[in-house]
Amino acid sequence: MSDDKQQSSGILRRTWDTINWVPPLCRYDPKNPPKLTMALNILFGIACTFTVANLYYSHPLLEILAVSFNISQERASLIPTVAQAGYATGLLFLCPLGDIVRRRPFVLLLMAFTATISLGLCLTKSFEAFVALNFIMSVTTVTPQIMLPLVGQLAAPNRRATAIAIVVSGLLLGILIARLLSGIIANYSSWRNVYWMSFALQYLILILLWFLMPDYPQSNTGLNYFRMLFSILEIIVKYPLLVQSCLIGFFVSSTFTSFWTTLTFLLSDDPYNYSTIVIGLFALAGIVPMFFGPFFARHVTDKFDTHVSVLMGQGFCLIGIIIGTFTGKISVAGPIVQAIIFDFGQQISQVANRTAVYSVEPKAASRVNTAYMLCVFCGQLMGTAAGNHLYASGGWVLSGGANIGFMGAAMVILLLRGPKETGWVGWRGGIDLRRNKREDKKDGKEETGEGGGVREEQDHDPEKGKCVSPEQDAQSEAEKKGAGNDID
Repeated sequence: MSDDKQQSSGILRRTWDTINWVPPLCRYDPKNPPKLTMALNILFGIACTFTVANLYYSHPLLEILAVSFNISQERASLIPTVAQAGYATGLLFLCPLGDIVRRRPFVLLLMAFTATISLGLCLTKSFEAFVALNFIMSVTTVTPQIMLPLVGQLAAPNRRATAIAIVVSGLLLGILIARLLSGIIANYSSWRNVYWMSFALQYLILILLWFLMPDYPQSNTGLNYFRMLFSILEIIVKYPLLVQSCLIGFFVSSTFTSFWTTLTFLLSDDPYNYSTIVIGLFALAGIVPMFFGPFFARHVTDKFDTHVSVLMGQGFCLIGIIIGTFTGKISVAGPIVQAIIFDFGQQISQVANRTAVYSVEPKAASRVNTAYMLCVFCGQLMGTAAGNHLYASGGWVLSGGANIGFMGAAMVILLLRGPKETGWVGWRGGIDLRRNKREDKKDGKEETGEGGGVREEQDHDPEKGKCVSPEQDAQSEAEKKGAGNDID
């Protein structure tokens, strides 16, 4: 028995050593920090695509899974519910770790664990085991929420929105491609092949990340895990900009889930009576905003204050909702137009919100992201519940009217606080909506090295190999003035 334990321990040790080993090209050099290149940015986006897809593969398969496991459709619906619960668990307890651990081994470990759990989904014949494995896999399917704040930290301030938009587009592509591939594969072969595909793709992404993802230093050292979790509550109430963005994210996400949930009921009922396959094709409407989102971020969000993009995004959402709500029962063109315009508005609003909050406290980017995403997740739950209840009570127009109200609340919250306001309410500082290049340079010096590379902690001097006080560090920086650390 002891030999088996030693063998298992040896396998785990070798696995960890492999994950923790860094290829020479990916090793961190404080004198030449790794830069966020476009290729690396796209790789992070692709990794998000095939990671977040794990949450959505089961959606088109519920009827098939009910037959395969010999259970009712009601029990089968537990699968996506449990997956969302697992994702929320990982969001709260795993994502904040991005502030106290090295991101490279953390991401690789999560990817390896998630991919391996997929193998169990391919093989199990027990519904209870399938649900349990799906929950565990969903807990570790939070890689996108580790990568998004990392990208926000790595990107130069004048390119941050573009970099975030690329990763967000990858995330949205994962939601779309999961449902599409899952439905097609299950239609022509066994549903288990969906998870075999997922298993293979995730290990392929893992290998690419192992060879190409640079190693980045810890953002914080000596921070206790439980103290870190408690600090999320402190961060939420500390920064007015974060509170404003969280509330906006709450109402926009509630509108998003309310629309997509009730759309299924509308299209499956009179006068349309569409099949589930046709209804599933409506998800293709998300392709348009997914590809145009990064271009908008490059030419608008990166050049103006994030208030501009959030307001424009909310405007697109509101226009889409009004069109879809009052034409949805007359022509299918209404919901199609709503899906395209609303998804585009929701994406640019989300990207702008993330761009704003990641600059709030750079060394706590993962905790800031956790706070923001928890509000978004709560909004999604409220939108689903409210949309279903209102549709059952008064139909499509009533649920659409609630969505108009949700979006109106988001607009009011945005307009209560101006882009230059440092307090909770007001428009002090004027209404200049252009980006402040001086603040961008200051932001860049705090977060990144030249060209967008991560700098080591301020309290550590890599040349001397010892800790220094903030005052000594500031003096050292002053002596090195002109060395070219500022981002242009």
